[in-house]
Parts: sequence; structure tokens; C-alpha cells
Amino acid sequence: MRGSARPVVIAGLVAALALAGGVSYFASSAPDGLDATTLRGCTLNDAGEIIGGTCMAQSAQDHEFGGGFLADYGINGIDGTVGIAGVIGVLLTFAVGLGIAWTIRRRRAHAALPSTPVGG
Repeated sequence: MRGSARPVVIAGLVAALALAGGVSYFASSAPDGLDATTLRGCTLNDAGEIIGGTCMAQSAQDHEFGGGFLADYGINGIDGTVGIAGVIGVLLTFAVGLGIAWTIRRRRAHAALPSTPVGG
């Protein structure tokens, strides 16, 4: 007997929202491993800007969405919005996933319908 997946999906959504909206404020502001690796070999000033040396980060370019609404783990132009941006990201991701699942389910249901011959 197969149960409904709805309670599991709702529990997962609530957990993701809690993590994105609350726990994200406790995340470290220090560079992650990738950032630290790309800066290896360079000298930085107090603001974190490259002032000397040679490293991969010197050839980095701005991302085309770098100035976007949810760029850099926050809402563009508003400080302290890490959690809000996380909640928006979770909701957008959930909506896209729900839309894909709904489309697949609808196509499977349509394919399972018996076909009737034309004109008969």
C-alpha cells in the first residue's frame, strides 16, 4: 500500500525554509574553500582586495548575474537579508520542482488513458 508523499514533501519544505531563513544567519562570513584556494599566492589588504602576488582570482571576472536581485547571498542593496534571500530561493526552487513533478504526473496520466479509434 502506497501512502501519500504530501507529508514528507511538506516536512522537507518546512525544514529547508527553517534552515534557509534562520540558520543561514549563523553561517561564517569567512571565504569558503574555493575562494581561499583562488586567493592562494596573492597579497590582500584589510578590505580583502588583491594588492600583489599572483593567483587565480586575479583573472576572475564579474558574473553576468552578479548584480542581480539575489546576488551574494542576500537581496541586492539591503544588508542583513541572508535569511530572506534563502527563503525566496527555497520557495522558487520548490515551485520549479513542483511544476516539473506536476507536468510529469499529468503526462503519465494522459499516456495511461485508453485511446479510441478515430471514427469508430
